[in-house]
Amino acid sequence: MMTDPIADMLTRIRNALAIYRATVDVPASKIKLGVTEVLKREGYIEDFKIIEEQPQNRIRLYLKYGPDGEMIIQKLDRVSRPGMRQYKSTREVVPVLDGLGTGIYSTPRGILTDRECVKEKVGGEYLCRLW
Repeated sequence: MMTDPIADMLTRIRNALAIYRATVDVPASKIKLGVTEVLKREGYIEDFKIIEEQPQNRIRLYLKYGPDGEMIIQKLDRVSRPGMRQYKSTREVVPVLDGLGTGIYSTPRGILTDRECVKEKVGGEYLCRLW
């Protein structure tokens, strides 16, 4: 049994980036799909697709690298953990690295970035940050 599936997803992405893999597969769930959609929308990954299989579907992420092979995602951290959840109100949502990075939040309006949270005036659980 896995206690923190989001941390597992982020670790799989970090490990795949470390060895310059083109793709990485993670077990599918609604929250992981939301995080994946944010990564695609913000340009951190090329694309993703859902692979239908039993007993659980998988999400295949197509990782993105720069023109000289450098990693687009330099750092990927889990902020809110099962032992210590981090919730932020609208006023507490701050940009990562003064806007150079991205914070990902789970809000009542879905999985949003820090910029989208400020724009829509909504807070939530601070899932992870990356740059």
